[in-house]
This record gives sequence, structure tokens and C-alpha cells, in this order.
Amino acid sequence: LCSVPTVIIMKISSSAIASLLFFGSTCSAFVPSSNKFNAKTVLNASPISGSKGTGEGWLAKPAAPVNNEESLKKTLDETLKGATFKKRLSLLGSTGSIGTQTLDIVDACPDNFVVDALSAGNNAKLMAEQVMKYRPKVASLATPEAAAELKELLIAAGCDSMPDIVHGPEGIVEAATVSSADTVVTGIVGAAGLQPTIEAIKLKKDIALANKETLIAGGPVVCPLVQEYGVNMLPADSEHSAIFQCLQGMPPGGLRRVILTASGGAFRDLSKDELFKMCQEDPRAVQAKATTHPNWDMGAKITLDSATMMNKGLEVIEAHYLFGASYDDIDIVVHPQSIVHSMVEMQDTSCIAQLGWADMRLPLVYSVSWPHRLKLPYKPLDLAELSTLTFKRADNEKYPCINLAYEAGRAGGTMTAVLNAANEAANEKFRDDIGLGFLDIPKLIEATMEDHKADLKTSNVSLEDILTCDEWARAQVEAKIKEIQSGAQIFA
Repeated sequence: LCSVPTVIIMKISSSAIASLLFFGSTCSAFVPSSNKFNAKTVLNASPISGSKGTGEGWLAKPAAPVNNEESLKKTLDETLKGATFKKRLSLLGSTGSIGTQTLDIVDACPDNFVVDALSAGNNAKLMAEQVMKYRPKVASLATPEAAAELKELLIAAGCDSMPDIVHGPEGIVEAATVSSADTVVTGIVGAAGLQPTIEAIKLKKDIALANKETLIAGGPVVCPLVQEYGVNMLPADSEHSAIFQCLQGMPPGGLRRVILTASGGAFRDLSKDELFKMCQEDPRAVQAKATTHPNWDMGAKITLDSATMMNKGLEVIEAHYLFGASYDDIDIVVHPQSIVHSMVEMQDTSCIAQLGWADMRLPLVYSVSWPHRLKLPYKPLDLAELSTLTFKRADNEKYPCINLAYEAGRAGGTMTAVLNAANEAANEKFRDDIGLGFLDIPKLIEATMEDHKADLKTSNVSLEDILTCDEWARAQVEAKIKEIQSGAQIFA
């Protein structure tokens, strides 16, 4: 039987971090370029007020099991069952970073986990290795060609327990809804994770949430379903897991504020002026640096999101849906060492933080073992070795994507789906090396959000609405990029 690594909890007074938090107004932060940008009518024109602690704008029933009497009782009941549990997992995105690290946890704790389904992209070779080792009931790949290759590889390997081999979006749903699994790990990237997550929720399966789009784009649809079917939505990324861990045992009404920490990404050591100058004078160097993270081993898309700080803006939206905090009560602070993964402030102004090495397996294991603690063979945290932990304000002028995320969240409804899709599209085009500038990413996102204001839907939002807005926003970004490439001045 495996048991959990002890996670260090740090308690500090709010006065010790007050200077880290920025409550001032914001302004336009786009570097002057051949495409002039006028921020006088855009969504980020209103100020971000910071934490007010008023309690206004909070969700009464957040997606995660926290902040109310019902969730507190549920946590206690699960805790008292003891750590001799065995969970059956469906793993979406098994060949990616989240998937392979989840399987590392399964290897470390074979008495606690069984893998019933795997889904991935087109990496048939790695999927074949995983099938031979974990013997799932369902194995899904993106295309029929990859699925056929997987079958051939398994036959050649002498597989004596052939899974159901499926493919495409329907295959992902089949993996997510396999009858024997009780927990679905959503390590799949993008809007493709929405439908299988929703179908899993309808079958009352717990969700270990690593797919940001589930709540950022789908929050208006997913949150009511979580309540209707009584499932546990458990965060699997480092920041939200940290917050979730800090909230264990918190009495209803005890939370005042959420404080997300950010590494600062690739450009954290540059001033705003230095970054903007580098974008103008050496865009190639910017492109290379933007896709290399100083602390974490992540995929290319998330690494670039960290460089633009859109990842942190998206996490603000996700924190709102997961924990119920209003946007005025969610703050961001830059912490370059990535040891303090996030913090919460109580009504009495005491703060609790969760610490650990920059290792994605730590939040992942808690998402599949909550509320239990499993012993894992990882390096313990050594504060003396670290010596120094530093914090600084997030620069909203240097990182305009932060403001865009706050404003999309405050607009609500379909706007967050548009923000997310526009960011994904701009992020991908920048990495495709088509000549798109680093500072064009937030410009494209904001212009797309502006275009959506007339069609914004904030009530009775359906999955179809979200998927339609997702598709529309991507097309908008594509069209705007073509205009830029033709020499048009699209940023008035």
C-alpha cells in the first residue's frame, strides 16, 4: 500500500505579503508597432480593483468540493474511509505530459490504482507500450490510421488482452465513459476535452481536472452538471491543487481571497521596456525564449501561455469556477522560484500557502487520491536548501493578457470561451513561425473579444453555444492574421 508525500503548509500573516499585491488601475500595454493600437474602447479599459473581500460576486456552489457545509461533510466522510482505496482510472491524453506523469503515479502505487481506459493523439507506438503494461479495456487514438497501427503493434507484441480500439472524438468519449472507471483524468488539451468530460459527469464519475477548457470555456454548462450529478471535480494543476489543499478543513465562509502565484515565465527578468524593445529589435530571439520555460517541463502551448501570462489569466477564471471566489477576490503575485504554488487568505487575514518542488506529479496525485495522502518516492522539500523565496507584483502593462482574462471573466457567459479559443489560435500561429509578433498575440485576442461583444450570451448558455463561439473565435483570429499579412491596419 502506498501512502502521500507530506505537503508543507506555510502560514504567514497578510501584512507580510500586502506589498506583493497590486490594486491599482490598468492601462494599455501594447508596444507601438506598424499596427497602431487604440485601447480607448476595449474590454481592458476598466480597472482591476484587486481584492475587496466584500463577498460580492461569489458562487454559492463552486465546482470543487469546498466552501460549504455539504462539501465539508463529504471531505470528512471520504477521509474516514482510510487510504486503503482502489480507484479505477480513465486517462485522457495518456501519451502527453499529464498522462505519462499520471502513469508514473500508478506505477508508484499499484495497490491504489487500476487503468481501465487510455486515450491519446497519434502516438501509436507509445500507446502500444502503455496498453501492454496497464491492460486497459479501451484504447482510443485520434485517427483510424493510428488506431489500425496500434492494433498491428499489439498483435506483433503478442497482446493476450486486446482492448477495444477506437478512434476520433467518439473514441475519447468511449474512453471517458468506460463503465468500470470511477475517476477520469482529463489530460487532453483544448475544447476536445469538453464533451467527454460532460459525458463522464453524467455517469457520476469524478473528474481529475487537467483540461483548462472544461471550466474556462465550459464553466456555465459544466458547473450546474457537477451539482446535478453530485460528482467531485478535483484540480490537477499545481496552482489550483495548492488552493484546494489549503482549503481542506476550512469552515464555510472562511475564505476571503485567493492568491495565485506565477513563475513569471520566460520574460520575468526583463522590464516592460526591455521586453518591448526586444520584440521590435530581435523578434527571433523573442520567439525562441518565449517557448522555453525557466522552471517547469510543460508542453509548447502552455509554455508560451506562461510567457504571455495568459496561463495565469486563464487560471483566474478557473479559480472562480472551482472555488467560487469573485474576480475582485482573486489576485496574482509573481514568485520566480515556483515553490509556493498558491495561497489563500482567511476572513481573519491569516494566509495559508502550499509548498513543494516544481513537480506536476504532486498535484496530480492529490487529484486522484483526495482526500488521502499517499507515500511517494520523491525528493522532500528542503527549505534550507532553497534559502530564499521572493515575490513581486504582476505587471499588467507588461502582460496585457492578464487584464483580458479578468475582463472576459467579468463579462461571463460565452466571452471566456472566445478568450480561450482566440488565445489558442494566436498561440498556435505564433509557434507556427508565420511572422506573427509576440505582442500580436494579445492584440488578436482583444480584437476578437471586441467583435464578440454584440453577440455575447450570458444566460442559458449551452454546450452548442460554447462550441460555436470556440469555432467562431478561431476563424476570427485566422482572418485577422491574413489581413495583417496582407499589410492591412486592423488594430485601429
